[in-house]
Amino acid sequence: MSKHAGKTPGYWFGEHAVPLPARALSGLYGALVALRLRLYRKGWLRSQRLPVPIIVVGNVSVGGTGKTPLTIALVQRLREAGFRPGVASRGYGRRDSKRARWVDAATAPADGGDEPVLIARRTGLRVRVDRDRTAAARELIAAGCDIIVCDDGLQHYRLQRDVEIEVIDGQRRYGNGRLLPAGPLREPAERGRDCDFRVVNGGEAGFGEWPMRLQSEGALPLRGGRPRPLSSFAGQRVHAIAGIGNPQRFFDMLRGYGIGVVPHAFSDHHVYAEADFSFGSELPVLMTEKDAVKCAAFADDWFYSVPVSAQLPEAFWVALLERLTLQARPPAVG
Repeated sequence: MSKHAGKTPGYWFGEHAVPLPARALSGLYGALVALRLRLYRKGWLRSQRLPVPIIVVGNVSVGGTGKTPLTIALVQRLREAGFRPGVASRGYGRRDSKRARWVDAATAPADGGDEPVLIARRTGLRVRVDRDRTAAARELIAAGCDIIVCDDGLQHYRLQRDVEIEVIDGQRRYGNGRLLPAGPLREPAERGRDCDFRVVNGGEAGFGEWPMRLQSEGALPLRGGRPRPLSSFAGQRVHAIAGIGNPQRFFDMLRGYGIGVVPHAFSDHHVYAEADFSFGSELPVLMTEKDAVKCAAFADDWFYSVPVSAQLPEAFWVALLERLTLQARPPAVG
């Protein structure tokens, strides 16, 4: 693993004992979380309702669960159903996080954030980044969007939402079940039960949960050219790059194709430099699509992006669209 990898405490997803200071801070954090939620429920902290349906895709635990692939699949389905969706995001990792801005396919990831740029490139839709997601949603509505999807933001209670979708890592789930920093939870695990839909990425979906699989679309050369199926790398060693919340998921996917993986895990939203790829051996470099948007400037002919698409049961989309008919009627198509 790369020395740049973010350090997830071993007790979050393992059997290590939780240090006493972390337990104490976790108790304080939990009290603050409960107080904040109570203030919103009693109306002492104000939330705002906007004139179009709001869908929030988020998670209770920290780290990558597959929110961005689901967001991309979601807005594509909404567009097919006749909606004009827009995406609101905080834009983690951008250098000027206080500045609100529009993001499109040409926006530098350092300015727009890696995930918003990826969404804009994959969908061609309006994407707005702002620490204030309510303000972002208002700008999207003014730009003609009639439904807003928030990539992350389950805990952003200032913006009222019509549909909440929790995304769960099917392998790691909620880890040790403790709140930060003693565990990986932003809110108690019970918070997920309040969500309208619970989507499980990988692993086994339980009762009341919807299974999601991330399907590979092959390997795309960063410098252009013909895509290659991942099976064409079978039996070869490759450098695998993953700067996401759960890098192991990407490495395991590649190994499932019989690829010899030399893993290089970086912290989530890592800002890459050419020196990060001084591996000392000339092997193909396969990376997640989220990482690839930040590496085009110094990519060579051996650099490949491995995009994925979220696959869910058709019944999920039917149930989601039925829920939305209670909130808005999409315009006629054709």
